[in-house]
Amino acid sequence: MSKVYKKNSGNGSICLYMGKRDFVDHVDSVDVVDGVLKVDPSELDGRKVWVQLVCAFRYGHDDLDVIGLSFRKDIWIKHIQIYPPAAGEKPTNTPMQDALMKKAGEEGHPFTFVMPTNLPCSVTLQPAPGDTGKPCGVDYELKAYIANEADNPDEKISKKDTCRLIIRKIQFAPDKLETGPKSSILKQFIMSDKAIHLETSIEKEVYYHGDPIPVKVKINNETNKVVKKVRISIDQTTDVLLYSADKYTKVVLCEEFGDQVNSNATLEKEYKVTPLLANNKEKRGLALDGKIKDEDTNLASSTLLGSGVDKDIQGILVSYKIKVSLMVASGGLLGNLTSSDVTADIPLVLMSPKPADVTDIKLE
Repeated sequence: MSKVYKKNSGNGSICLYMGKRDFVDHVDSVDVVDGVLKVDPSELDGRKVWVQLVCAFRYGHDDLDVIGLSFRKDIWIKHIQIYPPAAGEKPTNTPMQDALMKKAGEEGHPFTFVMPTNLPCSVTLQPAPGDTGKPCGVDYELKAYIANEADNPDEKISKKDTCRLIIRKIQFAPDKLETGPKSSILKQFIMSDKAIHLETSIEKEVYYHGDPIPVKVKINNETNKVVKKVRISIDQTTDVLLYSADKYTKVVLCEEFGDQVNSNATLEKEYKVTPLLANNKEKRGLALDGKIKDEDTNLASSTLLGSGVDKDIQGILVSYKIKVSLMVASGGLLGNLTSSDVTADIPLVLMSPKPADVTDIKLE
């Protein structure tokens, strides 16, 4: 354990200890959330101490809340009574908790949350420049607090009696990758019995954030038209499921290449493109991997779902598509005025590489 994350309450009575803030979703299982809470019982005045883990979907800023209307929906929440310790058999400490107990001392109390496999990963929707407050998206928050009851809406809990820590649920790319997808289209034009054949493919099914993506393009132009240039774009589609059936697409990359394919000619070429958040900083609503404070992040990873998982509870689903378009024009003086597109698209899975200490996951 290279670092300990600590969060103290305002009055110093409770303190959260965590050995990590990222918890991996392996599709068929999720890392347990294991930590320690240090409790000084001298200031409790007969009250109890609780820890809760909440997965919430935020679809509006706190400062927009009016007449008690909250732009937030709790997807999953669980409470654990820490002090006084609840009766019953205590689970065995994890190695992480044993290490944290040495930091917390005799007043430390271990706790463990087991998250269901159907909960969404942490996703942030990019705010507009100048926006303040917590961004929209799916986040996970650990909260320790002093109260008489675990969840009584009529009980007001003071900020000095609470401590909070944002954690992340993340997915990594699997080790074993299948061959990448391929797509082809044959397009005929009016007044012609010939066609343009476009085929596009990528070598692997998954690519890592920040790595170049080689896109193979094959063109067979049997018509009397001219392919003026090749355009490659990558779309991010964000499917917001919780508060409405809202699906929207944003272009995260668009590049044009001046390769011309004349009538009755062919072209076979590999183009390398790299979608980066750095080139999309101004696009409000773009899905990003969940952020902790001001840490750097990247475009949101593609959502991997296990078989039988209810998509509606996921909150936000993210997917990508590569589109290869040929700008086709007729010959002669009116060529550019009678241009049209030939487009083929293929799915793209964009993820972060799996660290060496994380076990395998499988694509479903």
